Amino acid sequence: MSLRDSDRAIVERELGREPTAAEAALFENLWSEHCAYRSSRPLLTAFDSEGDQVVVGPGDDAAVVALPTDGDEDVYVTLGIESHNHPSYVDPFDGAATGVGGIVRDTLSMGAYPIALADSLYFGPFDREHSRYLLEGVVEGISHYGNCIGVPTVGGSVCFHPDYEGNPLVNVACVGLLTPDRLVTAEAQSPGNKLVLVGNATGRDGLGGASFASEDLSEDAETEDRPAVQVGDPYAEKLLIECNEALVAEGLVLAARDLGAAGLGGASSELVAKGGLGAHIELDRVHQREPNMNALEILLAESQERMCYEVAPEDVERVRELADRYDLGCSVIGEVTDGNYVCTFEGSEARSAADDPSGDEPRGRETVVDVPPAFLADGAPMNDLDSTTPQTADVDRPAVDLAEAFEAVVGSPNTASKRWVYRQYDHEVGNRTSVRPGDDAALVAVREAGKGLAISAGADPNWTSAAPYDGARAVALENATNLAAKGARPLAAVDCLNGGNPEKPDVYGGFRGIVDGLADMCRTLSVPVVGGNVSLYNDSVSGPIPPTPTLAMVGVSDSYDAPPARVAGEGTLLVVGASGTGLGGSELLAQFGGSDRFPALPSDPTAVVEALADVAAQESTLAVHDVSHGGLAVTLAEMVGRDAGVDAEIDSTFDCFEETPGRAVVETTSPGRVRARFDGVAPVAEVGESTSDGTLTLDVDGGRLSYGYEEIRDLRNVLTRELE
Repeated sequence: MSLRDSDRAIVERELGREPTAAEAALFENLWSEHCAYRSSRPLLTAFDSEGDQVVVGPGDDAAVVALPTDGDEDVYVTLGIESHNHPSYVDPFDGAATGVGGIVRDTLSMGAYPIALADSLYFGPFDREHSRYLLEGVVEGISHYGNCIGVPTVGGSVCFHPDYEGNPLVNVACVGLLTPDRLVTAEAQSPGNKLVLVGNATGRDGLGGASFASEDLSEDAETEDRPAVQVGDPYAEKLLIECNEALVAEGLVLAARDLGAAGLGGASSELVAKGGLGAHIELDRVHQREPNMNALEILLAESQERMCYEVAPEDVERVRELADRYDLGCSVIGEVTDGNYVCTFEGSEARSAADDPSGDEPRGRETVVDVPPAFLADGAPMNDLDSTTPQTADVDRPAVDLAEAFEAVVGSPNTASKRWVYRQYDHEVGNRTSVRPGDDAALVAVREAGKGLAISAGADPNWTSAAPYDGARAVALENATNLAAKGARPLAAVDCLNGGNPEKPDVYGGFRGIVDGLADMCRTLSVPVVGGNVSLYNDSVSGPIPPTPTLAMVGVSDSYDAPPARVAGEGTLLVVGASGTGLGGSELLAQFGGSDRFPALPSDPTAVVEALADVAAQESTLAVHDVSHGGLAVTLAEMVGRDAGVDAEIDSTFDCFEETPGRAVVETTSPGRVRARFDGVAPVAEVGESTSDGTLTLDVDGGRLSYGYEEIRDLRNVLTRELE
C-alpha cells in the first residue's frame, strides 16, 4: 500500500509542504484501518466502558480493572486482546507466535505481570488440507511462544467455517496482574524525560505490517507478503518480561508502549501524543541487528520483543544496568519535548531519492520526520460507508434421522473435543490454574485478592452468519453463562471485532450488526467492554469472513474451586433456562442444510446468569455444563465420563440440537434448591438422572439412543484422529 491521494492532500495542507518519504510511510501506517479504525471508530461508541471497577478503559495498550478483594490492599487485573490474522495466513507459526508476544507486551506496558492467555482460532473446513496446515502451524506457534515465556494458555475456542478458507483468524487475549502502585500508562509525562528502547535489536522484519493488515489478502499473499510478517523470539520475550518487572518494581518507568504496529514510529508517536507532548528521536541511536538500515526501516520495522519507555534522566543508567542484567539491548533514542514529533538520522540513507531528486543535498544529520504528534496519531479522517441490513432467514428445517444427526453433530470438528489443541499448551505453569482447558471457562487463583478469576473467550461464526445482531448478543450471553457455570459473576470484557472488506455494503452491514449486538447484550449484563481490537479487510479471493465478534470475558468467584462439567453419577439432571425454539445458526443446520430463525434469548439474561452462579456454588451441585454449541445432545454427551453416565429424556429431535445460550445442565442432589433459586427467573426442567455405568441413554420422541463412553470419545476425537 501507499498513502492514498486524499490522505496525502490532507497531510500536505497540515504540513504546508510535501511529506518526506519517511513521513508518508508513517502516515500510511498510522492512518491505516489497522491503526486508526477509520471504518469502525464511528460504531464503537455503542459500547459502555465505564463502571466502578474500571481503572483504565479503552485507548491504552490494555485495560485495567479492580478486583473485589478480601484483603486490605487493592488488586488490579489487565485485560487485552489482539488479532494476528493476515500474518497467520502467510506464516502460521510466526504469525500466531508473534500475536502472543504482542498481547503479552501490551500487558507489560501497564506495569502488570502476565498470568493467563486465551486464544480463539477460526479456520476453513477441517477436511481441507490447507485448513489443517494452518491449524497445525498456528497451534504450534502459540504453544511454542506461550510455553517458552511461561504464561499459561488456559482457554479459548476453535471453530471451522467455509468462509475462513482464504483468511483464518487468530485472536489472542491476555490477563495480567498488578497492584495500584505499579500502574503505568502509555501517556508521556514531562518534557526533558528520556525515551529508552529496551529489548531485541531492530531488523527489517515486519516492514509495513500495519498497512498489510489493512487490505484484502491477495491470491499470492503467502509468498509476496512474507516480509510483512514478524519473527518472534520467545526467549528474549521472557527476559523482557522479567526486566520489565524489575524496572516497574524500582519505579523507573514513567510511561511505556509496546512496539507493535508501525514499530518505533507508532509506539513513540502515540506515547507522546497521548500526553499532549512531542519528541525528538535520533533514529541512528537505535540498536540494530542488520547493516545499512535506513531511516524508514528503523522507524517502521515491526521487529519483536521491544519496549519504548519514558525514563527520568537520572534513572537512565539504572535502566541500562537492568537491561544488561537480562542480556537485552538498550538505547537512549531521544527525549520527550513540548513541540513536534521529530526524527533525525545521520547516514547516507537519511533521505531517499524522492526527498532529494537532484542528489545535491549534503549527507549528515537530517530531519526525516517533523509533524504534529496529535495530527499523526488522531488526524486520520473517518470513513462514511454504506451498509445493508442482513436478511432474516426463512424457516426451512431439514428432515433428519435422530441417530444420524447425533453422530454428525457430536462428531463435528466444531463441537468435538479440542484436546489435540490445548494439550500442546502449558496451562498449569505459574501454579494458578484450578479449572483447566476443556471446561466451560478456565479458573485461575488470584490469591492476592482471595478470589478465583474465571476466563471465557470465543465466538460462533454460525450464529453471526445467520443473524449478526442476535448472534453477537448470543456470543456475549454464552460467555457470561460459561463464567456462571463455574460459579463466577461477570466483571468486564474486551472484544476483537473481525470483519471482511467494509467497503462492501453487505459486509459492513453485518459488521455493524455484531457491534450493536455485542454492545447491547454487554450493557444488559452490566459488563463494561473496557478495550479491544478491530480487524477488517479479512477478505480474500474466497470471499469475506463471517462477521466474528470474539469476546474475552472475566468473572470473579469467591472460590478457587468450581463444579466440573462431567457428572458424578449421583444426582438428578436439570435443564435451567428457556429454549428459544429456533435452529438458526445451529451445527445441525451446518451439517444438514436448511434454515431457521435465530432462537429468542432470555428477557432478563442478568437474572439468569446470577441465578446460575449461585446454583454452581451450592454444595448440593455436583456438575454444571452450559448448553450452547450443538445443543443439549452435545452438552449431555460431554458430561459422560468413564464411570458416570446420563439417562435423559428430551421431547423432540430439534430440542436436542437447538442452541439457545443462557441455559445449562445441572447435576444436583437437591433439585428443590435449584428450582427455588430459579423461581421467577427461568424455567427448570428435570430431564433425567446421572448413572454409574458410563453410558449416555437418550429417549427422544419415542426413539432411543445409547452410546458408551468409548463410543462418545471416538466420535469427539476427530481432531486427534485426523491430525496424528
